[in-house]
Amino acid sequence: MGAKTIYHRMKSLNTRMIANYQRGIGPTQVVLLLTTVGRRSGQPRVTPLQFEEVGDVIYIASARGKDADWFKNIIANPNVHVQIRDRKFDARAEPVTDPVRIAEFLELRLRRHPVMVRMIMHLFDGLPFRFSHADLEAMSAGKAMVILHRVDSNFQHAHWVSDWE
Repeated sequence: MGAKTIYHRMKSLNTRMIANYQRGIGPTQVVLLLTTVGRRSGQPRVTPLQFEEVGDVIYIASARGKDADWFKNIIANPNVHVQIRDRKFDARAEPVTDPVRIAEFLELRLRRHPVMVRMIMHLFDGLPFRFSHADLEAMSAGKAMVILHRVDSNFQHAHWVSDWE
């Protein structure tokens, strides 16, 4: 087996983070718990993920792109369960791999959390501290994100960045 990546190390911390989250401890303002159905096991799989909420829609991104297990589970079955703090609801997941849309999402994250997101992109993606939109699009080529639509919502997702703050 090859060397462990940061993603393997993070996976070992998820169990503790999930238990803490459910007790209201941890970064509950920027992290949600996403429950997918395992594509092979059929069992529920809970993953803590950073998110952005815009109106009735929630956006999550995969730093591992299409290789993230939770993203593969969504491809197999887009019906998910979401917990944000004490709110719990079912949603339908819309996978997105278009680098332009992902770069626009990252720009929203940068406006909302400039220090944290810039540091993450610098440390994990090698993006310089000063970068252009073209740099974000190039970096986004290997990424993936998901748009979560509440099952009970009448929200139509015909808009994108123009309706963001």
